[in-house]
Amino acid sequence: DHTPSEDTERAPVGKPIPHQSALAQCTGEARYVDDIPTPSGSLHSAFLLSKRPHAKIISINISEAEQIPGFITFISAKDMTDDTNTHGPVNRDEELFRENIVTSTGQPIGLVVAETHNIAKEAARKIKVDYEDLPAIISINDAREAKSFWKIQHEIRDGDIEKGFEEADVVVTGEVKMAGQNHFYLETNASLAVPGEDGELTIFASTQNPDKTQYFTASCCGLPEHKVVCRMKRMGGAFGGKETRSVFISAAVGVAAMKLNKPVKMVLDRDEDMWITGTRHPFMGVYKAGAKKDGTLVALDVDLYSNAGYSTDLSESVMDRALFHIDGTYKFPNLRVKGYLCMTNTTTNTAFRGFGGPQGLFVCETVMTHLADELKMEPEILRFKNMYKLGQKTHFRQALEDSPLRRLWQEMMNETDYKGRSDSIAKFNEQHRWKKRGISIIATKFGISFTAKFLNQAGALVNVYKDGTVLVTHGGTEMGQGLHTKVIQVAAREFGIPVSDVHISETATDKVPNSSPTAASASSDMYGMAVLNACEQINARLAGLRAESPNLSFKELVLKAYFARIDLSAHGFYATPFKGFNFDDPEAGAPFNYFTYGASCTEVEVDVLTGDSRMIRADVVMDLGKSLNPAIDVGQIEGGFLQGFGWSMIEEPVWGCKELGWIREGDCFTRGPGTYKIPASDDIPFEFNIRLLDDSPNKKAIHSSRAVGEPPFFLGASAHFAAPKAIAAGREDAVKD
Repeated sequence: DHTPSEDTERAPVGKPIPHQSALAQCTGEARYVDDIPTPSGSLHSAFLLSKRPHAKIISINISEAEQIPGFITFISAKDMTDDTNTHGPVNRDEELFRENIVTSTGQPIGLVVAETHNIAKEAARKIKVDYEDLPAIISINDAREAKSFWKIQHEIRDGDIEKGFEEADVVVTGEVKMAGQNHFYLETNASLAVPGEDGELTIFASTQNPDKTQYFTASCCGLPEHKVVCRMKRMGGAFGGKETRSVFISAAVGVAAMKLNKPVKMVLDRDEDMWITGTRHPFMGVYKAGAKKDGTLVALDVDLYSNAGYSTDLSESVMDRALFHIDGTYKFPNLRVKGYLCMTNTTTNTAFRGFGGPQGLFVCETVMTHLADELKMEPEILRFKNMYKLGQKTHFRQALEDSPLRRLWQEMMNETDYKGRSDSIAKFNEQHRWKKRGISIIATKFGISFTAKFLNQAGALVNVYKDGTVLVTHGGTEMGQGLHTKVIQVAAREFGIPVSDVHISETATDKVPNSSPTAASASSDMYGMAVLNACEQINARLAGLRAESPNLSFKELVLKAYFARIDLSAHGFYATPFKGFNFDDPEAGAPFNYFTYGASCTEVEVDVLTGDSRMIRADVVMDLGKSLNPAIDVGQIEGGFLQGFGWSMIEEPVWGCKELGWIREGDCFTRGPGTYKIPASDDIPFEFNIRLLDDSPNKKAIHSSRAVGEPPFFLGASAHFAAPKAIAAGREDAVKD
């Protein structure tokens, strides 16, 4: 039962109220970009996409496309300047339309505008592009051989790595590879650009990043930012995939709309979206680790490689978070880790729930499993023996304050009867030849904050109307995660009014400017505090009237304030109070405001004949402090766990490369559900238990809560670390045969 006890001081914060859009989404009444009624005369667009991984563009012939009835125009690099044709969230290393050379399949060469979506698609297919092929680099192995790395390579050192290995009784070395993961959100990328008078342009976009959408649409159109407004009602899912990779779509339709002075719309088909917008970064970890005979860890040395794709996008920050999470939940007294961004001729990879953290954690848990095997020790015993203790510092010098890691682990061991179930599984495996089971417990700590310090800021606008109702606008975006619902709860509590009297309509750059993307699991923290700040300003203005008339309701008080000419609107702002991290001086600060912790125990059954697997039972305990909304938070845990299971067990984007010669080099093979499998209903654990840790308030976030979006993701990998135990049992039988 996740219903919190009655707390009149906190309510409606902490109450499991439903997601504010839940009913509208379930009935189909909720509107997304493609549901917006388009203005009269609206046009549609489609990209002309490259079909070579690396090639010179020799010629582009649009004559056949021009003959199709309904074709309007074709826009390419020839219509742009060097300045307007470049973009990129960190480094401006991408072209909106490729001019001379393509560096991946699926890159936009141009944009077809037509009267309908189908005509635009047909016309794009009719355009002929002649290429001169160039050598391509596809995989991490290709990049390592060619030394195709981005110039910035961050490294973290702690302790004396050489001395650590000298003290080790056992040393293991190895490589671990992780595939990417497609976001597979329900709503594909979509954007509608509507030109106005005097050079104005309004963008309706499915994006986590209205600010960057506004900025680069303005830049590519040659407009100042104050002439462009981005509006965002809701997304049908995003998971990080619409943090930056939605921006070039809005910029392209914006250019077309301004050129033609007509509204222009684009909605990507599923196969296009999966091909051209990027995935979670594939990673490789090359490691060396050492321990004492009793299992005490002494050293870890890791080189991490990620497949960045054809541009840097957010790859530097993704790698940084992987470096910060390479220690998992364990204290390595001597540690060195270095990250390399592999520049390849594939679609540029991008943010995905966890943002590099899961890849670092996965390498660490693989190391722990390898060491345990070499030490002839149960992995769970090795894990707990070396788990961080309260107050210990990480390899990036941040102390773990208020850490419940060891408490989480012990409660998980007891609640799941790990020892008893392990014995039962051993008996099951003895009695069954072709079905084998395994069980594993892992814990997680996930750093909360953008690792780029400047992004840890948030704005909000709160308007109180004469009838006592409240309209809140903030810089965060709603993608189904319940951010707006939690923010409404915060505002309702501060004013002492029902949640039904608070409304959030949309996110818009003309209401709250310069917002950070909704990412890093920090949005409830930041925008909740920004809204709280605005509400406190209004309450401070009302304090005098409230003292004069303490028995007035909020509605009566607001009306009285209006006649007293008191401002009932306020802009709120919040900047996360922490120093940030400097790779050149790691002692000077910390990358995170705090950590969210969790643990999971998963039992897996494997069919050793077919390789098919299923989760028999999964238990998750998360420390979310004093939850803002337990119902929403449990939903986030469920979804994150299943998504992490999919990444670690069944999902894999596939690109044609040397190892897969049956796919044309540089082609994306997994462009739909026929070739790319995400978890389905049958993949949900037969028994799925989730509990929020009691009595663990967090003094560093809004109403003592902790962030929830990304931290549960890696716990789904507990299935991956249980499966090898089942496979090992099958191999034992095979040896006997």
